[in-house]
Amino acid sequence: MENQQDSSQNQPIPFRAETHQLLDILIHSLYTDRDVFLRELISNAADALTRINFEMLTNRNVLDPDVELGIWISVDPEQKLLVIRDTGVGMNQQELVENLGTIAHSGARAFLNAAQEGNAQLSDIIGQFGVGFYSAFMVAEWIRVSSRSYLPDSQAATWFCTGADTFTIQPAEKSERGTTVTIKLKEDAEEFSKEYRLKEIIKKHSDYIPFPIYLGEKKEQVNRQTSLWRQQPRQVEEQQYQDFYKQLTLDLEAPLTYTHLVIDAPVQMYAILYVPSTSERNILSLRKQDGLTLYARKVLIQEYNQDLLPEFFRFVVGVVDSEDISLNISRESVQSSRVMNQLKKIISGKLIENLKTLAKEKPEEYLKFWRTYGRYIKGGIATDPEYFETLLPLLRFRTINHPEEWKSLDDYVTEMKEGQQRIYFILGDEEHSILNSPHLEVFKKLGYDVLLMTEPVDSFMLMRLDKFGDRILANASTEDLKLPKEQEESEAESASPLPVTDMQKMIERIKKQLGDKVVEVRSTDRLVESPARLVDEEGKINPQLQRVYKLLDQEYKVPQKILEINPRHIILKRLSGLPEDHPLNGPIIDQIYENALLIDGLHPDPGSMIKRIQQIMEAALKE
Repeated sequence: MENQQDSSQNQPIPFRAETHQLLDILIHSLYTDRDVFLRELISNAADALTRINFEMLTNRNVLDPDVELGIWISVDPEQKLLVIRDTGVGMNQQELVENLGTIAHSGARAFLNAAQEGNAQLSDIIGQFGVGFYSAFMVAEWIRVSSRSYLPDSQAATWFCTGADTFTIQPAEKSERGTTVTIKLKEDAEEFSKEYRLKEIIKKHSDYIPFPIYLGEKKEQVNRQTSLWRQQPRQVEEQQYQDFYKQLTLDLEAPLTYTHLVIDAPVQMYAILYVPSTSERNILSLRKQDGLTLYARKVLIQEYNQDLLPEFFRFVVGVVDSEDISLNISRESVQSSRVMNQLKKIISGKLIENLKTLAKEKPEEYLKFWRTYGRYIKGGIATDPEYFETLLPLLRFRTINHPEEWKSLDDYVTEMKEGQQRIYFILGDEEHSILNSPHLEVFKKLGYDVLLMTEPVDSFMLMRLDKFGDRILANASTEDLKLPKEQEESEAESASPLPVTDMQKMIERIKKQLGDKVVEVRSTDRLVESPARLVDEEGKINPQLQRVYKLLDQEYKVPQKILEINPRHIILKRLSGLPEDHPLNGPIIDQIYENALLIDGLHPDPGSMIKRIQQIMEAALKE
């Protein structure tokens, strides 16, 4: 091996400011986990090999088409030299300048910002912003990169840098395709000239690299190379799944669940699919897009394939490898192939089965999934008719009888009261307030349970979900739900209502005060503790559709409501006793109406009620 080259042959080229600042951080600030540099260089070599592999699927006019695709690592302990060589796609002189002489401004700046924030170990994030190669300066006095492109008529070139302000680049003598990185190790980095130490690092970080990694003069292959997803599940230990997930994502949190698939028919497929612990990608995540990594016979076809899963499973990460995808298939035609449609159907079905099993065998774990991804499942029910029926068992809801628990639709049906024919639900913006809705009072009194739906997606889901089995879903706030006959009889025996004449006068007084704010005022036996509620006029669009229009910012006029009043409520009884010209008559009626608006989430300006409330309070406190 040769030592440092004479850099005076070429005029030194300055780094841009961000690159110099970045190098300074890497060289002087990172002294823990320095072995990450080898992971990054091996990863770069594997990317180059993947690219040439893909290129040769359609093009054999490349340099050294029959050479083995691999990575060779050797050391010279006496000279403190470390060499990493690959037979990948290679680079010409211009590409060396573009890839090593500059770093994209956004990538360098993002790394610097992350470094300054100090929220994570820099050694964990250097691979994210296109700066992985430069991590080698943590251990290097100088680095030389010699490369030759796969294009047959290309010329080899050498890039050289000491980690200072400049680098040099010049033509080189290199007959074979690929890239050779030579590192002169610092005095305090002598450990990386030991083969046993390098082997330890490779096993830790690069065991699943899909190309052989040879170490030392004996060229011993040190990585397993066999893709984890192609092994039989019974042969894979739990820790291996966890390690592969971290390697795939750099997520420090363990996944919520995973599925390992080995399928022989109707298509041959291998896959490992993970559900991350959170739906939000953190700064450490290697994966910046939705989609599964797709291989065809171990050849990377797409890094982010979004056609293997329905949209509602877009949070799933993992690897899919199939023997039945043609190696010469274009990336554009992947999505339209029959095999891809079969793979999608199998993968989606297996994921749903896995979640059902998780719910049955580990309900607490499933609830973690539901709290994180429940809205995705609801979205799937709303938008994807193909999976509608299979997704229903995954639904979970809070209910008025079980406000602290999560119940499935099957749970609800099992606990239905004798004679109950419908599944009741109520829509709202927040669970605490919806539990106090006057629409629920009669259900509580009867002991009927009601599903609480407070997420925006619920309204869209209900546009499709109108039945479960033979049970119709009915909105608890609609005015056409009838009390059982026995309840009507018991109500007749309870606290006496306003006399019919007084009640009619009360209705007329409220109509006069509210004017066209309501379409009608009428008495109801549906209320227990509340003086009034608002319901829709028969034939108007239902509440769930009204919420859909609202969420979509569609221009439509909220239909006038019917105000139903409780003839047994003490407020209305005492209000009936006030003279019609009493100063509190109007404010109290207005407040009853606006309270009903507020509880239904319809009040346009709740703050406007304060002055009136204070007026009523002052009157109540007068002696």
